[in-house]
Amino acid sequence: MIKNNCSFVEDGATIGEGCEISPLSYIGAKVKIGKNCKIGPFCFISGKTTIGDNNVFLSHSAIGGPPQDIGYKGEDTELVIGDNNVFREFVTVNRASTKENWVTRIGNGSLFMAYSHIAHDCQVGDNIIFANNATLAGHIKVGSFSTIGALTAIHQFCTVGEHAFIGGGSILTRDVLPYVKTVGARGEGKIFGINTIGLQRRGFPEEVIKALKSAYRILFNSKMLLSEALPFAEEKYGNFKEVAYLIRFIKESKRGIQR
Repeated sequence: MIKNNCSFVEDGATIGEGCEISPLSYIGAKVKIGKNCKIGPFCFISGKTTIGDNNVFLSHSAIGGPPQDIGYKGEDTELVIGDNNVFREFVTVNRASTKENWVTRIGNGSLFMAYSHIAHDCQVGDNIIFANNATLAGHIKVGSFSTIGALTAIHQFCTVGEHAFIGGGSILTRDVLPYVKTVGARGEGKIFGINTIGLQRRGFPEEVIKALKSAYRILFNSKMLLSEALPFAEEKYGNFKEVAYLIRFIKESKRGIQR
């Protein structure tokens, strides 16, 4: 173990060039950290954890701890984190269980605000905002460019589509539609139309937003059953890849969708 300025780095750990490790932080023996990362005080990074470049961990982050799963028996599962992420105070990210592919994975460019929690086996995309206390149970997939509101909890095995916007305080037990605003209490989640402002901010062309809105009206505001509305919306607007993705997401949902 190396003790450097009151931080502790176990033998075997790999620390990239330009990294800054603050006092009273711990880096485990199987941890690999890329270049130019900043690790604040009282952080605990452990397990078989691989971290990319330019990540920031503020104080008291707990990264790479074992899964909170009673079936876990100490197996050598992993956590893989990409580049350019920010983990604020008291964020927790667990490595995987053995029940899926043995890897919890986080992409690039996301912001995890204070007290966010990413559980075992989650697969998190790129450029996502997790507001304070946003919580993922195990085995959740989150699409890129999504926003998860403060104090939101998402049930295990759910999928959140790309560019989804989830309002604060939501408790969601079904899959969350891409491009759509979703808010709700447990079992009563409601959708509130396409996230127009968010898509405009991300540079979506106006014709794409109009097509998404029109498809949304067919799917959820018409008098047709969803099974009838899906092929109708696909025929009219399926040439837009964003609409095609929305329709495919609904068809492939295993838990059912919030609506």
